[in-house]
Amino acid sequence: MQSILFEQRPITPSKVVCIGRNYVDHAKELNNEVPASPVIFIKPNSAISNELYAGTAQPLHYEGEIALLIMEDAIAGVGFGLDLTNREIQNELKAKGLPWERAKAFDRAAVFSDFVRLADPVESLRLELRINDSLAQQGGYELMIFKPDFLLEEIAHTFTLEDGDIILTGTPKGVGAFNRGDRFIGTILSGDKTLVSRAWTAL
Repeated sequence: MQSILFEQRPITPSKVVCIGRNYVDHAKELNNEVPASPVIFIKPNSAISNELYAGTAQPLHYEGEIALLIMEDAIAGVGFGLDLTNREIQNELKAKGLPWERAKAFDRAAVFSDFVRLADPVESLRLELRINDSLAQQGGYELMIFKPDFLLEEIAHTFTLEDGDIILTGTPKGVGAFNRGDRFIGTILSGDKTLVSRAWTAL
């Protein structure tokens, strides 16, 4: 079983609950409709990784996200997450009206920084992703269509959130393909204060 670190302590999530199309500009950049209710899908524990791997046969796309760690049915911690996507396969599946698992839930498709306890207001959260020293993505609570508290309620209608589970809250605009050797720095901030940051070099 794959684990993440929460305040230097290993935690084993049972699953990662992902929110799709939660930023208007991201939905538009992929020519998707802006949803009237949350788009929810799952990545299994086997998708979790703390290293970033590039695609081999087909390129993968990065999607930087605010990741929320759940304990006792509440948001306990926050980290930076990368929702990796095989866009070529996803587009084929979408065109046929088929599920996305092959494009989203493969091994090492959910990459995480360490998690820290969230003592700041969730309303203050934002993310920055830099790739090869250039700002690729930024966004946060204010730009989310569906806010974290609402997402907790919506998810609970369908899934039991167990201690250690993670919610990936959606990605802002600026997603794209990446290659081996690309240098990523993902940062979660509360206002201008850095809460957690992680650097990766794509393998």
